[in-house]
Amino acid sequence: MTRNTRLTLAMILVVILVMLGLMTYNRSNAPSAVAGDTGEGVDPAVLVRDDSHRLSTAADGRVTLVEFLDFECESCAAAYPAVKEILATYQDRITFVVRYFPIPSHPNAELAARAAQAAANQDRFAEMYTLLFENQDAWGHQRTPQTEAFVGYARTLGLDLDRFQRDLDDPATAARVDRDKADGESAGVQGTPTFFLNGRQLTQVRTQGDLVAAIDAALAG
Repeated sequence: MTRNTRLTLAMILVVILVMLGLMTYNRSNAPSAVAGDTGEGVDPAVLVRDDSHRLSTAADGRVTLVEFLDFECESCAAAYPAVKEILATYQDRITFVVRYFPIPSHPNAELAARAAQAAANQDRFAEMYTLLFENQDAWGHQRTPQTEAFVGYARTLGLDLDRFQRDLDDPATAARVDRDKADGESAGVQGTPTFFLNGRQLTQVRTQGDLVAAIDAALAG
């Protein structure tokens, strides 16, 4: 084998290893199963609490999709348009539940979750959820607390700003976020976004079509 051939093979091996590394990274950050490929069942009481935030509610209660998310997570933001379209498509045919799961390495993730909860205390969770994701590029991955940005979103929504600020700083709000994260950890959540469909973790969703297929299968079952 010539020296040039050895070098060429070595370069090919490096490229393959890099590609495998990227695939592994993307899997760890992608929405967590195609229809028929789900994880172990989880206690429904852990996945959905009485005070959990619902962006849609099915009258028959047959299909419940739960997302554990981090508002500063880029993968969650990437999944947001698909979730938005699914909500528009299925509306009252599925119950869609949002749970907080801020990642410690994201500097404003926990603060963003508290902002969403402070808005929820004024019945505007859905609107704050939307603003946080649609403006993630502006506030996300900043080393300094983005309190002013979140207060600005509260102002945009016409919230009582004094109450919003109090709730944002209230230990009870942080405890509410912590309870969601503890439930996620109990359910086996290790990253975001992680989805559960009717109590089972979706483990290989790669596209919006995969998620739609899983929902359709559940509705047909």
